[in-house]
Amino acid sequence: QVQLVESGGGWVQAGGSLRLSCAASVRALSDYSMAWFRQAPGKEREFVAVINWNSFRNYADSVKGRFTISRDLAKKMVYLQMNSLKPEDTAVYYCSADPRQRNGVRPIDYDYWGQGTQVFVSS
Repeated sequence: QVQLVESGGGWVQAGGSLRLSCAASVRALSDYSMAWFRQAPGKEREFVAVINWNSFRNYADSVKGRFTISRDLAKKMVYLQMNSLKPEDTAVYYCSADPRQRNGVRPIDYDYWGQGTQVFVSS
């Protein structure tokens, strides 16, 4: 059973930074595409970033140049470094895993989800 546990959320002023972490209980992190999604109140869950087995990365246009996804295979951890945060980045951020490694941008592309971590960016 795959379990994903996010941490690192919190409150930050606009322009600040946060680093989210996702601890994955998997046999090997390289067996999955790992992604971050977010969901703001009253909105649909949206794609943020993905990293796959060969370190291919893809980002939503809204976060390109500000967010960086990375991973530590030995520690089975995935990270999302968020810089130059804006109030519109306020959301619950979710870590997700896809064993078929499709590098998808839709929530339906991912089989496993964490419980989420709240990020609040004040103006």
